[in-house]
Amino acid sequence: MTEQNDQFTAVAEVLELIRPSIQADGGDVELVSVDDEGVVTVKFKGACINCPSMDMTLQGGIETMLKERIPTVTHVQVAE
Repeated sequence: MTEQNDQFTAVAEVLELIRPSIQADGGDVELVSVDDEGVVTVKFKGACINCPSMDMTLQGGIETMLKERIPTVTHVQVAE
């Protein structure tokens, strides 16, 4: 397994910890990619798509937790 695959797996595992809170509000988050620079790309689903709290959830919740648990994560962004 490559280092990038290991990082993708680690990010996916952390997202699984966060996912129940997001699903409780009728939304969901899907991991799209993790690049060599530590940029994580996610896709929001369901109620999260038009949620006014999406940025707060992304930056204050998902990005913070990923950076705390996986030091190689540098940024989290939403897929276009």
